Amino acid sequence: MKKIWKNIRTALVVSCAMFLLCGFAYPMALTAVSQLVFPKQANGSVVEYDGKAVGSALVGQDFSDERLFHCRPSAYKYNTYTQEDLEKQTYSGPASGSNNYAPSNPQLQKRIEKDVKQLLKDNPTMKKEDIPDDMITASGSGLDPHISVEAAKFQIDRIAKHTGLSKQELEKLIDKHTEQPLLSVFGEQYVNVLELNVSLIEQLPSFS
Repeated sequence: MKKIWKNIRTALVVSCAMFLLCGFAYPMALTAVSQLVFPKQANGSVVEYDGKAVGSALVGQDFSDERLFHCRPSAYKYNTYTQEDLEKQTYSGPASGSNNYAPSNPQLQKRIEKDVKQLLKDNPTMKKEDIPDDMITASGSGLDPHISVEAAKFQIDRIAKHTGLSKQELEKLIDKHTEQPLLSVFGEQYVNVLELNVSLIEQLPSFS
């Protein structure tokens, strides 16, 4: 009986010690370090406009305003749904991912043709061959916050027309928000659409 109690006590001590170490000390230490070293990232990389949070730099949004830069296609519409979607119960809650269509799937071709048609309608000064690849290809997550520099410049004519800003001003904004590839080697230059749009709105005398 004495040996059994000793084993139980040892198990309880180890369990309590591991709970305090792994369930309290370790998470608190990581939280403290992240808040000191990477405070913005640790708090969700929140982007603010006029003192209010308007989103995260890590998650894309479904921008449709003709005065703003638009993101690439998303299988989940960046989790943006209308009242009609809610009434039809086609919205099942926040999600991420892609349709994973194979190249031979006719639904993929149908989706691309629809997106190309919409892009040319929204950007009438551009031609089909001018469309950057990432503007008709959905990301794996469906929540990609970035587009290529070419995709941003593809939209300049439309935005200049509807905002009154010059093409040169818009190009400067894009250049200002252009991020370099990892270690300047892996990947390509890209632009965060939310941060770019916030800067764009700040250039407009009134935006509503």
